[in-house]
Amino acid sequence: MSTLDLFHSAAPGEPERIGPCAFVLHGYALSQEQALLSAIAGIEDRAPFRRMVTPGGLTMSAALTNCGALGWTTDRRGYLYTAADPDSGRPWPDMPQAFAMLARTAAAAAGFRDFEPDACLMNRYASGARMSLHQDKNERDFGAPIVSVSLGMSATFLFGGLARSDRVMKLLLHHGDVVVWGGEDRLRYHGVLAPEGATHPLLGDCRINLTFRKAG
Repeated sequence: MSTLDLFHSAAPGEPERIGPCAFVLHGYALSQEQALLSAIAGIEDRAPFRRMVTPGGLTMSAALTNCGALGWTTDRRGYLYTAADPDSGRPWPDMPQAFAMLARTAAAAAGFRDFEPDACLMNRYASGARMSLHQDKNERDFGAPIVSVSLGMSATFLFGGLARSDRVMKLLLHHGDVVVWGGEDRLRYHGVLAPEGATHPLLGDCRINLTFRKAG
């Protein structure tokens, strides 16, 4: 039995519970689609997507950039948040109002009120790109939730347990879906498989994921 079978499906428009403190909000970001895509283009102009190298010397298959007061980066020295883009030396672009509002309202819809993200990691998954199971644990504040927004092609989200060896739930996420997890679920392992299915009419053959966090 999948972990997902332990929970009842949500009624249309309601959060779907996938853990004690974890939810999928299907289609939640669709009403803000144009504002989000316009903001992504503006951020990319100032801080282009790039494929970073992990501490182990591997080049990530997903390209990334950031906006907000802090941005997540990686190099041979480790994983860390920085106030400046290491490629340009300039501060990361400000977090657009549309981003911050979506993150706050999605968190509140999942029961996490007063969420104020200071970091948005933007990952772009082209054909074949994926993210292996990992924990978000470089943040100072584990009391705040994670808010993850899917845009573009569909992809399978992997949601595991507090140990890497725990059973992994597989959830197919579509354009506009939002996943929120915090509380006792905050440090669960998670990842994403390569985009699948039809190309998206606006984003083509890629998926863009926005991950909002309280990092500082």
